Amino acid sequence: MKRLLILVMTLSFSSAHAQDRDPSNRIDLTRPDAPAQAVFGDHPIGVRTIRLVDTDRPDVLNASDGAEISYYDRELTVEVWYPATADQSTQAGTEYITTTRNPAIIATLHGRAVRDAEPETAERFPLVIMSHGYPGNRYLLSHLGENLASKGYVVASIDHPDSTYEDQQNFSSTLYNRAPDQRFVLDAIASGQSEAAFISASTDANNTALIGYSMGGYGVLNNLGAGYSDAGVGFIGAPPNRLLHELAASNAEFASLRDPRIKAGIPIAPWGMNMAFWEAQGLAALTGPVLFVAGDADQTSGYDNGVKAAYNGAVNADPRYMLVFKNAGHSVAAPIPLPAEFLGREDTSGAGHYTDPVWDTLRMNNILQHFATAFLNLYLKGDENQRRYLELPTDGAGDNPWEGFDDGDAVGLRFYHNEPAD
Repeated sequence: MKRLLILVMTLSFSSAHAQDRDPSNRIDLTRPDAPAQAVFGDHPIGVRTIRLVDTDRPDVLNASDGAEISYYDRELTVEVWYPATADQSTQAGTEYITTTRNPAIIATLHGRAVRDAEPETAERFPLVIMSHGYPGNRYLLSHLGENLASKGYVVASIDHPDSTYEDQQNFSSTLYNRAPDQRFVLDAIASGQSEAAFISASTDANNTALIGYSMGGYGVLNNLGAGYSDAGVGFIGAPPNRLLHELAASNAEFASLRDPRIKAGIPIAPWGMNMAFWEAQGLAALTGPVLFVAGDADQTSGYDNGVKAAYNGAVNADPRYMLVFKNAGHSVAAPIPLPAEFLGREDTSGAGHYTDPVWDTLRMNNILQHFATAFLNLYLKGDENQRRYLELPTDGAGDNPWEGFDDGDAVGLRFYHNEPAD
C-alpha cells in the first residue's frame, strides 16, 4: 500500500511538472522501488537537435566487389542533452515527436529538458555518446539521456543513417558505419564542428564514455578495442571489398583507431558475438572500464554464446562488469517504455521492441539509470563513493542486500565483476 501511494504521488508530480499536458509517454519517471542512483540530479536540463556531416565516408550501400569505393557526405542528426544555466523548473519540458518501431505510429514523448536552453559554461562536463540498435533512433534511450544530463553530463544521442525506423537500409551499412559514427560524433563535438559549436565550451571530450544498445553495443565494443574477427569481415551480409577489415583484429593498423578520449563503455545487449564477429584475439584487446548489460533470455544477441561469452572473453578489460536481468530478452533496460500510441490499435506490430515478457520496462530503465550513474561517476568523474554500488554479491536474491536497493528489490538480477560469469 505504501508503494502504491508513492507511485500515485510520483505520477501526480510528473503530471504537474508537465503543466497539465498529457502525462503519458513520460521519459522521466522513477518508480518507488527504483535503486538510489536512478533519481534525477540537480542540474536543469537543456536539449538541442544538431546535424553533423562527415564529408569523407565510404559509400557502403553503393559499393560492389572489385569496384573502386566512392565516398560521400554522411549526415547524422544528433540529440544533445546538457546541463543548462538556470533553473528551468517553471518552464514546460519539451515534447519529442518520434517515429516508432512501427513507422505508421508516431509517438509524442514528454521530458524535463527545455528546448535550446543556454548551456552551463562554468565547468566542462564529461561527454556520453549514445547509439541505438537496428533499427532505432536517437530517442530510444531518451530516458537515460535526460537522466544523465541532470547529473552533469553532456549526452549526444545519434540517429544512425540507414539504421533508423524511417530509413532502414541494407544491414551492410550498419555493420560498417556504427563504430565510425560514434567516433565521428566525438570528433565533431570536441572540435566544435558547425552545429556542435554551441556545446563545445561545456564539454570535456577528453573524458568520454560510449553507451550502445544492440548494434550500438556492437560499435561500442569495437571502439573499446575489440577488433572484429575475419569471419565477421567475410560475413554473408558484410560490406563488399572486405571493408570491415579496417575494423578487424587482424588489421595491424586497427589498434591506432582506439581513441584515448574514450575512457569507458556500456554495451547493452551488444550484437555480434553469437554471429562469430569476435574471437579471443579481438576480445583480449578490449580495454575497460566496461559495463555489459544483458538479459539471459536474449534470442537476438544471445546470452551463453553472446553477451556472456563476450564478457568472459574480455579478459584484459580491467575492470569489467556485467549486469544480468534474469529471464529478460533483447529489449533489456535500454528502450523507452511502450508509447501510449500503440494502445487500442489493431495493428500493434513493433510493440515488442519496447516491452519484455517478464520485466516492466520502466523498472529496467530505472535500474540502468542507477548503474550507469554509478559507473560513469566513478570512471569519468573519479567519485570513489560510487564504487560501493559496483562491488556487490553476485546474486541479487542472496542474503546480502545490494547497496542502493531496498531489501528484496534486487531479486531477479545478477552482477559480475572481473570474475567469469557462470
